[in-house]
Amino acid sequence: MRIQRAIIWLLFSLLGIGLLLHEIEATKPRRILLDTDVDTDDFFALLYLLKLNRSEIDIKAITINTNAWTDAGHAVNQVYDMLYMMDRDDIMVGVGGEGGISPNGTIYPNVGGYLPIIEQGMSTYGDCRYRQAIPIGLGGRLDIDTNYGLRRSFLPQGKRKYSPLRQPTTQQVMIDTISNGPTTVFVIGSHTNLAIFLMSNPRLKKNIEHIYVMGGGVRSKNPTGCCPKNANSCTPKQCGDRGNMFTGYTSNPYVEFNIFGDPFAAYQVIHSGIPVTLVPLDATNTIPITEQFFKSFERNQHTYEAQYIFQSLKLARDTWFDDQFYTSYFMWDSFTSGVAASIMRNSKVDGENEFAEMEYMNITVITSNEPYGVSDGSNPFFAGRSIPKFNLQKDGVHSGHVQQGLRDPFCFAKNNTKKCQDGYTKEVTGDPDGVRVLVATKAKPNQLSNSLLDREYFISFLDVLNLPRNAGRFNFTTEFPYYKEVLYKPDFGMRKLGKSVVFDMDMSAGDFISLIYLLKVPVEVINLKGILVSGTGWANPATIDIIYDILHMMGRDDIPVGRGDVFALGQPNPSFTAVGDCKYIKAIPHGGGGLLDSDTLYGFARDLPRSPRRHTAENSVKYGAPRDTDHPELRQPLALEVWQNISKSLAPGSKITILTNGPLTNLAQIIQSEKNLSSVVENVYVVGGHLSYSRKDLGNLFSVPSNEFAEFNMFLDPMAAKVVLESELNITLIPLSVQRQISSFPEILKRLQLKKKTPEAVFTYRLLSRLYRLQQKHRRYHHLDTFLGEILGAVILACDQHLNPTFKVKPVNVSATGDVSKDGQTIIDAVHGKLVKVIESVDNRKYFAEFANLLGEKKQTAVIGSFNQQKRIWSTPPANHT
Repeated sequence: MRIQRAIIWLLFSLLGIGLLLHEIEATKPRRILLDTDVDTDDFFALLYLLKLNRSEIDIKAITINTNAWTDAGHAVNQVYDMLYMMDRDDIMVGVGGEGGISPNGTIYPNVGGYLPIIEQGMSTYGDCRYRQAIPIGLGGRLDIDTNYGLRRSFLPQGKRKYSPLRQPTTQQVMIDTISNGPTTVFVIGSHTNLAIFLMSNPRLKKNIEHIYVMGGGVRSKNPTGCCPKNANSCTPKQCGDRGNMFTGYTSNPYVEFNIFGDPFAAYQVIHSGIPVTLVPLDATNTIPITEQFFKSFERNQHTYEAQYIFQSLKLARDTWFDDQFYTSYFMWDSFTSGVAASIMRNSKVDGENEFAEMEYMNITVITSNEPYGVSDGSNPFFAGRSIPKFNLQKDGVHSGHVQQGLRDPFCFAKNNTKKCQDGYTKEVTGDPDGVRVLVATKAKPNQLSNSLLDREYFISFLDVLNLPRNAGRFNFTTEFPYYKEVLYKPDFGMRKLGKSVVFDMDMSAGDFISLIYLLKVPVEVINLKGILVSGTGWANPATIDIIYDILHMMGRDDIPVGRGDVFALGQPNPSFTAVGDCKYIKAIPHGGGGLLDSDTLYGFARDLPRSPRRHTAENSVKYGAPRDTDHPELRQPLALEVWQNISKSLAPGSKITILTNGPLTNLAQIIQSEKNLSSVVENVYVVGGHLSYSRKDLGNLFSVPSNEFAEFNMFLDPMAAKVVLESELNITLIPLSVQRQISSFPEILKRLQLKKKTPEAVFTYRLLSRLYRLQQKHRRYHHLDTFLGEILGAVILACDQHLNPTFKVKPVNVSATGDVSKDGQTIIDAVHGKLVKVIESVDNRKYFAEFANLLGEKKQTAVIGSFNQQKRIWSTPPANHT
C-alpha cells in the first residue's frame, strides 16, 4: 500500500513537473524566421511583427526571396534600413548565395534562390519561366525596388549593407537560425528558399515548429475583373478565377503569384510533414483596403513606421492602373502576419484566432499538368533523363507538362477550355497526395458593428503600428538635426562649352566609372547634356538612383537622366506589354558579378552622397497616367523624352555626339521615332561588338556556351543593334578586341595610386581594387575585366588624338534572327554590312596615363565626397561648416 502511494505521488509529481515545463515553454517567445520577397505588403507585415511584444513574438532572422517581386540588391538594403529605423540591427538578414544544383540533383551549399528549383543549375543565370509574370517596370519590380521612390527619401541609412562575399547568404542564415532552437517560419513570397533548406537539411526539420504561408487559392473566387451590374458591353476578366495572376489569367486562372513563383518548391514545403497554416486568397479576398480604412489610416500616423506604410499605400493607390483600387488591393501578407501571431498567442489546435475563420482542408500543389509521364521537353526534371532529377516518380504528379511562360500554347486548347494549373493549391479528397492543412477561409468582421472599419484586423493593424512600444526612432531627415536638401548646379559663366554629348549606359561597374570620367573632362571639351539609362543590361532599372548620386557628388544635379525601356526589342508580351520574355537578359547572372553587384555597385553605392533626386513613381495625366499624384513634378522622365528635350534645345547648326556603353535599345528607339536623325547627331561611339578573325578569337558571352563569338552589349538586344548599324548615322565601333588591350587591373590601379587623391579618384580606386580582389578570389567574378574595357569609350571620346588610335572602315552586320546561338554576333559582311569606323588599337601607356591623370585633377572635382561627409554636415550647426 505504501509502495502504491509512493508510485501515485511520483506520477503526480511528474505530471506537475510536465505541466510546469509546458507552461514555461508556452511562455517563451516564439522564434520567427521571416522569408519575404520584400513586396510592399511584405514590409507592412514585417513592421507589424516588429511592433508586437517581443516576449511573445521575436523575429530572429529575415531571408529574402530573390525570384519574385524585388531584386536582391535593392531588397536587402531596404530591409537593413527598415531594421535600422526600428532599432533592430540584431536581426540577421540573409540574401542570395552562389551555390547550385547539379544535373544529378545534388544540392550544393548556399543556393541563392534566384531561380525556381526547376531552372536551377550550377550558376545564378537562367530562365524566367515563372517570374516573367511579374511586371519589370512601373507597377512591378521597379516600383517595388524603389518603393515608389519613398525608400530613399524616408528610410534612414545605417551601417549594415550588402557587401560581396561578406553578405550572409539565405541558406546560411536559415541553418544558423533553425539550428539554434525551435523556430516558426513565415513564408510570404515564393517558397524556393525554404524548399531548398528542407531538401538539403532533413535533420533540422524537427526544429521547425510550424510554417505559416501566405499564398494560393483553394476555393477562392477572384472579385476583381468583374462587370458592373446591368453593363451592356463588358467582358469579364479574372472574375471568379481561383487565382490572382492578372498578367496571365488567360493561360492559368488557378494560380496565385507567391505559389506560381516556384510551384515545385511550394509542393516540397506543403508536403514536408511540418504543420502548415495557409492564408490563401480565400481569406485575403475578404479584406480589401477599403476607402474607410484608408481614410482612418490617413488620420492615424503617429509613428515613423505608420507613416512609411501609409505613404507607400497612398502611392500604390495614386498610381493604380484603374479606378478600382479599393476593391483590388488586399491585405495579403500583413493579414497573414496578424492571423499567425494571434494563433500563436492563443495556442489552440484548431487555429482559433481574432482575425480569420479557419478550417482544415486536404490540399496539394499542382506542379505539372496531365497527362503525366508524357515528356514534351517542357519539364527539365524529366526531359532527356533516364533517371528523373531528385529521383522523382516517372509517371507521378511532377512528370507532366510544366507551363513555359505566359503564352505557352499548351495552356490554350481549342475552344479555350483547357488551362494550365501550375501552382494551383488544389483541394483533394480521398487522394493520397493530399496534405491536411489549416486554412484561413474568411476575414472576421469587426465586433463593433457600428464601426466604419468593417474587419477586426483593421483595428489591430492601426493600433499596433501606432503604439509607442518598439517604435521607429527617426526617418532619413529627422535623424539629423541640421538636415537640408541641396541641389548642386554649376555656373559655367562665360566658359565656352565643348561638344554636346549624350551618354547611354546600362549601369555596369565600368559604366559608372565612365560616367565619373566624363564628368571630369573639362566642359570646354565635353558638355555632357544628358544620360540615357538602359534597363536591358547589367543592372535593374531601379539602379538609376546611383547615377543621381554620382551626379550629386560631382556637382552636376543639372544633368537630366532618362529611364529607358525595360525590355529588348521584340521581347514584351504583345497582349500585356508590362511583362515579357527574358530571352537575352537571362544571360546576366543574378548573383555575384551580375545584377546583385551592379545594383549595389559592389557594395559601394551607399558610400556615395545621397542625392535629393531619385526615381519616383510620381506621375501625371499629361504623360498618360490615370491621375496626377501629389508631386507630378518629381516624375522620372523617360529616355526618349530627355533625348527630345536635348535635341530641341540645340543651337542652330549644333549636333550631338552619342556614346553608348550598353545594349542599343535606347538609340534604336530614337532612330525609329525620329526622322532625319543624322541632321542632329554628329557621331555615335558604340562600345561593343566583337569581330572574330579565327575560331580561337572568342567573344565574352560566357553564360551562353552555344554562342561563342558574340559580345554582351550586342547580344542583350540584337534587334536594336541591327537597327543602329543599319541606320544612316556615323558610327565608330570600339569592339572587344581593342577593349581587351587595356583591360589590366594591375596597370590601372598602379596609375591611380600614384595620382592626387581627389574624392572621385579614391572612389574609383576602391571600386576597381574590389573588382580585382573578387576576380582573384571567386570563380563567379572571372569576367570582371570586361568592365575595364567599357571605360575606353569615354577616354577615346575625350582625348582620342592623344591615344594614337588606329582604325579601319569595315562593312559590319549583326545577327538578329532569334537564334541565341548566333544573335549578337557582329560580322564583316561585304554584301549587307554597313560601313563603320572600327577602332583597332590605342596607345595603352597613354590611355592609362590619361585616365589616371584626369581623375586626379582638382578641377571639376567632387563638391561632396561621401555619405559620411553629408552626415557630418547635417549633424553640425551651419555656422561650424568648413
